Amino acid sequence: MSATTTSAEPADEELTWLADGRRVEAIEAIGVNAMARRLPTLVVRAFRLGWRIDRTSVALLLACQAVSAVLGAAGLFATTGTISALFGPGPVGDKLTRAAPSILVIAAAAGARALLGITIRTVTIHLSPRISREAEAAVLRATVAAELTAYDHAGYNDELDAADRGAEVCVDIVGEAQNLLASLASLLGAAGVLTVLHPALLPLLVLAALPQGIASVHAARVQFLANRATIADRRVLGNLRWYIHTKRNADQVRSDTMGDFLLAKYDEVGRRLNVVSRAAAMKSARVSVVGAVASGLGSALVWAAMLWLVSTGRMSLPRGGAAVFALAAVGTSLRGIVGYGADLFRTGMYLDDWSSFLDTAGGHRPRRGAGTPGAPDRIEVKDLSYAYPASDRRALDGVSLHVARGEILALVGENGSGKTTLSKLLAGLYLPDGGSVRWDGRDTRDLDPHALWRQVAVVPQDYARWPMTCRENITLGQPTAEGDEAVLRAADASGAADVVAKLRRGLSTLLAVEWMGGEELSGGQWQRLAIARAFHREAGLLVLDEPTAALDPRAEHRIFQNLRAVAEKRAVVLVTHRLTNVAVADRILVLEDGKVLQQGAFAELVADRTGRFRELWDLQNERTGLPQQRRP
Repeated sequence: MSATTTSAEPADEELTWLADGRRVEAIEAIGVNAMARRLPTLVVRAFRLGWRIDRTSVALLLACQAVSAVLGAAGLFATTGTISALFGPGPVGDKLTRAAPSILVIAAAAGARALLGITIRTVTIHLSPRISREAEAAVLRATVAAELTAYDHAGYNDELDAADRGAEVCVDIVGEAQNLLASLASLLGAAGVLTVLHPALLPLLVLAALPQGIASVHAARVQFLANRATIADRRVLGNLRWYIHTKRNADQVRSDTMGDFLLAKYDEVGRRLNVVSRAAAMKSARVSVVGAVASGLGSALVWAAMLWLVSTGRMSLPRGGAAVFALAAVGTSLRGIVGYGADLFRTGMYLDDWSSFLDTAGGHRPRRGAGTPGAPDRIEVKDLSYAYPASDRRALDGVSLHVARGEILALVGENGSGKTTLSKLLAGLYLPDGGSVRWDGRDTRDLDPHALWRQVAVVPQDYARWPMTCRENITLGQPTAEGDEAVLRAADASGAADVVAKLRRGLSTLLAVEWMGGEELSGGQWQRLAIARAFHREAGLLVLDEPTAALDPRAEHRIFQNLRAVAEKRAVVLVTHRLTNVAVADRILVLEDGKVLQQGAFAELVADRTGRFRELWDLQNERTGLPQQRRP
């Protein structure tokens, strides 16, 4: 008989972007009025960003724009004078004589504006990348300054990606603000000339440009919302690219024959992106076509009005000729304001993501005290509880313990029992939800986190493999007064001295095979370096989380043989599943589901045949015992 399913199985979960609904609604409600109100703020914001980087360059840009605007207006007025002179009465020679000064003004203004344009472009090209780098650095500083738990909050990484995009477009903001100011300056000059020629033409031109402005704002909004809606999918594509083509996973992609599967996932996500981008492009195109047609009809109305004014004698022919130049200048300026304004407006929305992330990261900045701890003599935990932000289950519940300088405390238990979480709370990387972690009687909430972390050395399960020299991988950019002598001593204690001795240039060898001249290490060799960096660090608390998982028996024996000497000046917390290794510990805590199930010395816990430690011990020894001889 075949079983029948009465209810549909739940669909697989997908990576989704947690959108800020209020922000999306606010963006969708944006119109031309909002754009007009906001553009001055964005221009000021752009130049403030530049002002922080290079005040001289920003002052030069503004001065050049002001002078260029004056020259542009002078050129247009001179054009009017030239046309009036050429179409006026009298012999041709007299006309040319009267037009000569205006022609000289036009030529001089054009040449000077060309030089000013070169200066503006040069300064902008020099300044814009610096602004973008500073924006990126601001994101990096905010990220480093945030609490570690920020990464556990839903949506934080999506906001980080949006902020990166905002930092990238910062390279355009000064140029866009410059273009907008230039268009505005040209408009003012041309509008002044046009108003002198006939006041009725100017409002007609504004009316002609308005539909295109509405369309441009709408298109910018559509494109921005499409970009925001695809943040998660673009992150997925980035991660898939990393998993597919990096060396770290290359062997598993091949041995597990995952290439086709991963590429199919990549294509699936790419198709979703294509659907969104195609829909956004079509929607923008429809609106742009409508705006262009409406603006074209408006422009036809303007030219018809000018011809009517000339033909009915309400405007003289020379003034009509000058109006042609002024109309062309005003039209170009209005289109520039609309186009550059829309670009700046879109950039401003991305910049809002950047600012929002800085605020969000600021919301995760450590809100702790300013106390400066020394190397702790005693760390005490009382009734500790902790739950991860995205979980409704406590990772730790009612944990109490202590560890003193010179002691080794071992944390054991099955996967998910809370060992690693507890070690991070002891190191001040997390703050408890309830209870307290006290260093020499001072709550970690009251201590400056950076001062506290300087007293902590951690060997995590997933240790960093920095693409730097061997020396920097041990000192982490924080050498001691003893220099390489201290580095080699730490390497000898961790068993990494043999690794250093085999490197082409010893401590100066670059450990990044992806770069020219770099060398690659095995997993066990990297783990020895990770332990060496912890031994080298002058810290009062040493946390070792599965420190010998990748080591051979000889290297593992050496680590634990030296651990007691290392612990003489430090409090040591050892997290491990290898129960033979915890014999070195002074006390052992057995955790289960975030609670302390047992604690005591090694001999005491092994002797308790009903306890969880003895159960785990027997299970490990069953696997490691000699196979029984088969009976004949």
